[in-house]
Amino acid sequence: MRAVVQRVAEAQVYVDDQTVGQIGPGLCVLLGVGVADRENNAEALADKIARLRIFEDDDGKMNRSAIDCGGALLVVSQFTLYGDCRKGNRPSFTDAAPPAEAERLYKHFSQRLRDHGLHVANGQFQKHMKVALVNDGPVTFVFDL
Repeated sequence: MRAVVQRVAEAQVYVDDQTVGQIGPGLCVLLGVGVADRENNAEALADKIARLRIFEDDDGKMNRSAIDCGGALLVVSQFTLYGDCRKGNRPSFTDAAPPAEAERLYKHFSQRLRDHGLHVANGQFQKHMKVALVNDGPVTFVFDL
């Protein structure tokens, strides 16, 4: 699985100009599912992100997790994270999981975050989405598990 995680002051996702998910302070997660990914990958990545200490403590140090500070997460599916641009000018997506499996693992990932007691908003799988966010920091991390 691949994820781009951004600490945000707020984030929203729109489908057909309608808000389908939004959060205040927390994390925006763009999630890609690979062809070799399984439930254990989704669980490990969700656990890592839930416990990732990238929120400031009282001393201004990145020392608190989303769990610690009650941050919310906006999780948006992003198969293009598996785009291979090494050859030619058109990306290949052969490393991305087939849609049905990707959606299942995307939902499993989101539920695992909820199991940590976190508020999770989602985009809509296989829809054209517009994502708006205010990156806080900016703080951005890339995961490839």
